Order: sequence, then structure tokens, then C-alpha cells
Amino acid sequence: MRKLLFSIVLMLSATTFFAQSVFDKFEDQDGTVIVNKKMFSLLSKMEVNDKQEQEYVNLIKKLDNLKVFVTQSDKKSDEMKSVFDKYIKTASLEELMRVNEKGKSVKIFVKSGATNSQIKELLMFVEGIGQEETVLMSLTGDFDLEELSVLTDKMNLPGGDDLKKASKGKK
Repeated sequence: MRKLLFSIVLMLSATTFFAQSVFDKFEDQDGTVIVNKKMFSLLSKMEVNDKQEQEYVNLIKKLDNLKVFVTQSDKKSDEMKSVFDKYIKTASLEELMRVNEKGKSVKIFVKSGATNSQIKELLMFVEGIGQEETVLMSLTGDFDLEELSVLTDKMNLPGGDDLKKASKGKK
């Protein structure tokens, strides 16, 4: 019984480790932004005086990790797409939005929380043709989808316009 319990714990921790590190292979490439819980915690202590700044601070308090990977390399883009597709199949994420226009493909997937607009994880993949950048973004925490436009405005994230559209679309 003890061996069985140990095996189950080991399997679950390995799965959790895989989920947390699946995108880590892209961390050393140019165009990478990684913001961890500690940084969000420090940012949330800012004193603010206007409503929009306060909304930003309130959102930051709810975030755990933000990872943004950007490349113009076809090889890296293909690798990022492969990892994204594989992760989507194993992470129990639901499709929020998919857009294909003018050679640009945007896919946004989420893991919902307690309500329809509550998000535990958001994963976005933006792929263009030719010289366009490919963007892979992972955001975890416990936040409301409608709050994302504040984050994209303040942090000037690649793919931010697509996130704004998504946050208006799911209520």
C-alpha cells in the first residue's frame, strides 16, 4: 500500500513538474519575458492615485506567472507550435478564441475557474506568415478575463490586441 501511494505521489508530481516546465526550453531565446509571483507581489505594493492604475494593481495581485516567448525564426516558431499543440491536448484547456486573418493565426485557450469569466490559466499562440513574429504566452493565476485589457495596456504585450478582443467576447 505504501509503495502504491508513493508511486501515485511521484506520478502526480512528475505531471505537475512537466506542466510547469513545458515552455522552459524557450526561456533563453531573445524576446522572452518572464514575470514570477514575487515580482507581481512587489508590483502590487505600488501606491496609485487613479482608477486605471488601481485596476492594474488589483489584477497583479491575482497573477502567479507570466511567460511570453517571441521569435521570428521559422525553426523556433515550428517548435513553439509543436509544444503548444502537445500541451493543449494534455492540459484540459478549452478554446476561447481562434482567428485567422490576413495570414495571421491567433489561438487562445483557457482553464476556467469558479465562474465562466474566472481564469486559472490562459495560453495564447499567435503565428504569422513571413517576417511576422510568433508569440507564445502563458499566464497563470486566479483572475477575471475582463481584467486582461488592463494588463495588456500597461505591459504592452505582444498579442495584446487579440487578448482585448477575447476579453470582450467571453462574459
